[in-house]
Amino acid sequence: MSERFTEGRRIRAEVLGEDAVRQRLDQADAFNRAFQELITEYCWGGCWGGTALSRRDRSLLNLGMLSALNRPEEFALHVRAALRNGLTSEEIREALIQVAVYCGVPAGVEAFRIATRVLAEADAAAAKPR
Repeated sequence: MSERFTEGRRIRAEVLGEDAVRQRLDQADAFNRAFQELITEYCWGGCWGGTALSRRDRSLLNLGMLSALNRPEEFALHVRAALRNGLTSEEIREALIQVAVYCGVPAGVEAFRIATRVLAEADAAAAKPR
């Protein structure tokens, strides 16, 4: 594997969590393995590996773009990532209000529905004793 892939895998695990990365990479099959490797190298190593924007900034951008594009599963994944990258629920809420204003209320409704579920799951997980 290339250096950019290795860096991308590290960043992907830091942003999404090691379990999520293992699920996608280690369980890749012959059909989607090349795609998962491409995403890891290109998106995570190339894009997320850049230094001009913080991970927090990238998370905020992703929330806006994924909600505008109506990509619910990726949006939910990136709400979790945004929390890992330091965004608060209040900041996520404000971003989604901005989405509703600039991308349309239906996009905002869907984004709020998904984010509400993900934030509740995160709160429940944080409340569990370790």
